[in-house]
Amino acid sequence: MRTFNYSKIKEQKWDSDILGLIAAIYKEAGKQELYLKQQPEKLEKLVEIAKIQSTEASNAIEGIVTTSTRVKQLVAEKTTPKNRDEQEIAGYRDVLNIIHESFDAIPLTPNYILQLHKILYSNMNNPMAGRTKSVQNYISATYPDGHTETLFTPLSPFETPDALNKICEEYNRVIGNMEVEPLIAIPIFIHDFLCIHPFNDGNGRMSRILTTLLLYRSGFYVGKYISLEMKIAKNKDLYYDALGQAQIGWHEETEDTVAFIKYLLGTILAAYKDFEERFSLIEEKLPSIEIVRKATQIKIGRFNKQDIRELCPSLSVSAIEGALRKMVDEGEIKRKGNGRSTCYYRLK
Repeated sequence: MRTFNYSKIKEQKWDSDILGLIAAIYKEAGKQELYLKQQPEKLEKLVEIAKIQSTEASNAIEGIVTTSTRVKQLVAEKTTPKNRDEQEIAGYRDVLNIIHESFDAIPLTPNYILQLHKILYSNMNNPMAGRTKSVQNYISATYPDGHTETLFTPLSPFETPDALNKICEEYNRVIGNMEVEPLIAIPIFIHDFLCIHPFNDGNGRMSRILTTLLLYRSGFYVGKYISLEMKIAKNKDLYYDALGQAQIGWHEETEDTVAFIKYLLGTILAAYKDFEERFSLIEEKLPSIEIVRKATQIKIGRFNKQDIRELCPSLSVSAIEGALRKMVDEGEIKRKGNGRSTCYYRLK
């Protein structure tokens, strides 16, 4: 059976890319801390938007979808799920809310992981909710010609409970002893979790929930304001490529996790950069049209009203619509399409 010893991590030599990403994340986390002290009330809108995006994106990665309007209503708990997909979306909402509100009281243990998995399926009847897998699972790819190929075989159901317990013990030990940098230990734990694939269903979503939990517990709160799940969804192919590279040799304990570590750290840093961008728009006391104008200058190519709303959470939808109309009338931006397909682009 595969063994786990996270003390080996500190013996590894990391390249300048990884060290640079870690240094940049700490710098951005320090800046975020200052921003939060200055204007915490103005950032609540970012929390609301991030929750919606995280819930929608993490489920969409797994092919679980509904309309954006329904997602917003489900996250705001203004409606009840109509079908299986919406039940799973509501479950993710519930787990994410618990992480946001109680992360400091949720240590990393198998029992808590099982409880979170049970809540993930609390809106539906799933007999395996909160229980490790009962049958062997496989990570497969289906190709355009219809044939399926097994890319990776996770641990067997028999080995899973012990392995899950061991990676939690190892992570807690090296973090508790301050043996290993958290920004290295977190991707390695998540990678091992995905290779174990402890559940019959919900492994991808649980890995993203646990990423958020471990980042929060280590003092990196960017996922509360900027959706890490949406960042991953936008670069889904890169995510799977990095994971695939890191899985080679995992059973033999010869894997190279560098690609996955770089991917996850790059995603976290990109989220921090987005946070700084959005905070700069909130911070300045400008007329609505000036805030929207600054937001459009950040965008390259086509953008829609929702893109601007995400950048300008302090503005109402009507204020954003009014500003966009005025900018179209004044020849600053061009409007194309109608209804939901309406988009804009800058003319200069």
